[in-house]
Amino acid sequence: MLARPKGGRILETFTEPKEFVENARYEDERREALAALVPASIDEPIVDMISGFATLGHCFTLQCCYGHFICRSEQDSYTLESIPRGWDGPVRYRIAYIAFCMQNSDRGRMFRQALARIPETAPDYVQFGSADWFWDQWPNTYVLQAMPIADRLKDETILDSLEALQTQEARGLFFVKLGELLAAELRQH
Repeated sequence: MLARPKGGRILETFTEPKEFVENARYEDERREALAALVPASIDEPIVDMISGFATLGHCFTLQCCYGHFICRSEQDSYTLESIPRGWDGPVRYRIAYIAFCMQNSDRGRMFRQALARIPETAPDYVQFGSADWFWDQWPNTYVLQAMPIADRLKDETILDSLEALQTQEARGLFFVKLGELLAAELRQH
């Protein structure tokens, strides 16, 4: 993904994970992010997950998307529908991701390590990294995303039907593993 922030400079938004730095504003940033959280703006399948992460003191979410598979030109680009059975045409895929800001603490570092292991479930489709344009505003920001590895720097791509089905399956595993991680974090909380 590429972004053009104020000032016109283009930043690569998905990069290798950066190392933790001190962030004296973490608590204020977390409070501001939680105050701005609007559950109605979150894709329905992940509302409860995002709300659950909001209860943890060592992280907060900045943005998220469930991921969208658009098969027909007239289809809503925010559709939550699965790829239709038997579909053999191209599919426009809009990336599934969650961007987290983490506290530079033992719990934050353990959480980061756990997130970094999630791509092991589908290494050709799930990535963990940093995002420069988030990091510039909120240090210690990390992104977990489901996108075919060849397109990992994009926020949407066109896939053939077979790769779209594989991406859809990987997206499912991505959210299952994220849900398991949330459950483990809540047990420790």
